[in-house]
Amino acid sequence: MFFKNKIVWITGASSGIGEALVYELAKQNATIVISSNQENELKRVKDNVERTGAQCFVQFLDITDIEGINQATTQIINLFGKIDVLINNAGISQRSYIVETPIDLDRKIMEINYFGTIALTKAVLPYMIKQNYGYIAVTSSISGKFGFPLRSAYSAAKHALHGFFETLRSEVYNHNIKVLIAFPGRVQTNISLHALTKDGTAHGEMDKGQAGGITSEKCARQYLKAIEKDKKEVLIGSIELLMVYIHKFLPNLFYKLARKIKST
Repeated sequence: MFFKNKIVWITGASSGIGEALVYELAKQNATIVISSNQENELKRVKDNVERTGAQCFVQFLDITDIEGINQATTQIINLFGKIDVLINNAGISQRSYIVETPIDLDRKIMEINYFGTIALTKAVLPYMIKQNYGYIAVTSSISGKFGFPLRSAYSAAKHALHGFFETLRSEVYNHNIKVLIAFPGRVQTNISLHALTKDGTAHGEMDKGQAGGITSEKCARQYLKAIEKDKKEVLIGSIELLMVYIHKFLPNLFYKLARKIKST
């Protein structure tokens, strides 16, 4: 019951890994603040949580709206007086080749996956420093460990997150603030359905590899356990995680395999 009575704020909480995290936290009687830009889905998740007896609060949030991020943070602090755990889980994926991807799409993906995430972290950070403790987690991807076809902007944004959050970990150590970077592989979520194609529309298809991945519930349990154990990083998935080690120790084999990858 590590999270019992803790104030936990989760972005991207209306589906997938974020939603699964909410339900796992509800089992531990955490007080959960859920955010995304899907208001109706947030209400559905809230209703599911409240049936268990746990406390859940909806905070609608467009992760690209910096002013909205600051306002939301102030509202949560005014309501609870603190934020114990921030889980940066909002994001969007991609399914397009570099040569066909307009730069505006690269910028959009970076705004959502990188700038929005660090903006929220910067908004929450002063309060955690003042209270002299906290936990900050960010959902990356094994695509943040290496790049491969159809994910150029997505992979780039995840790589950028690593530089930011590894630096943050060093800077906040003396303030008793812990930082976790989570690297999910194939997880059964709708992320591929909503992934952006070259013209900015949704991919609309479930990738075969992803459909065969671990459940979002299993991912959420491993994710929260990593926070509890104060891990710096956690790889979450199945056999696809071998690619991380192949990339590190057998790079020539990795590049040969990567050329054949069409989906996660």
